[in-house]
Amino acid sequence: MTEEMWTYVFLGLTAFIAGVMNSIAGGGTLLTFPALTGVVSAALANGTSTVALMPGSLAGAFAFRREVRESRRFLLQMLLPSVVGGALGAWLVSLDEKRFASLVPWLILTAAVLFLLQQPLNRWLRKHRPDHEPGKFTQIGLLIFQFFVAVYGGYFGAGIGILMLTALGFMGVGDIHKMNAVKTCLAFVINGVAAGIFIANGLVAWKYALPMAVCAILGGYTGASVSRRLPATVVRWIIIVVGFGLSVYYFVKNA
Repeated sequence: MTEEMWTYVFLGLTAFIAGVMNSIAGGGTLLTFPALTGVVSAALANGTSTVALMPGSLAGAFAFRREVRESRRFLLQMLLPSVVGGALGAWLVSLDEKRFASLVPWLILTAAVLFLLQQPLNRWLRKHRPDHEPGKFTQIGLLIFQFFVAVYGGYFGAGIGILMLTALGFMGVGDIHKMNAVKTCLAFVINGVAAGIFIANGLVAWKYALPMAVCAILGGYTGASVSRRLPATVVRWIIIVVGFGLSVYYFVKNA
């Protein structure tokens, strides 16, 4: 095969594995983004990765449709800060692509740390999550928090799930399934808004994004069955190791 064909095979395989990872534990961006930086600029890789993985988020949101109906009020409360924050984050990428490239090691490191803290935060949430809805000022604070989560999500995105689960836990949404449903929908909204801005600003390499999207969807379906056999903890630690390894690589590369 030609070098270009090998590139497509490599990116397709990466997107497939990312789809599997997103179904089990999240963190697919930590694979697709670095893979794309080998063929396009950092800003273009970020936009292409967002568009390629977005169909998987839509499929996840559809799968949670029953829980979404039951948690509609909480979803609507978090919708506006998610849309505005996601748009702002994506706009910041298009505004200064060179600055984004210089921040890549820090963004990957942040995502890896978030996944490292995921299980301790989940345990803490189960113990301290309120049984009733928070007061008005607490709700306002959580909406502001969601706005900044969305800004980060629109700018890069890896690891926003655990941040949103933290906020949703304090809002008294309900059990973990309802929290996951709202989180999945909000992630799709943030990524969808960001994808629209990336597309409008020409930050998507469509010749890579489209085949990667197909592979990511296939990976998502595969991940749903794999998740019943493979412990999520194993996959999460793989993501963490990959994330820290990539952050070191990019720090050395940019030095």
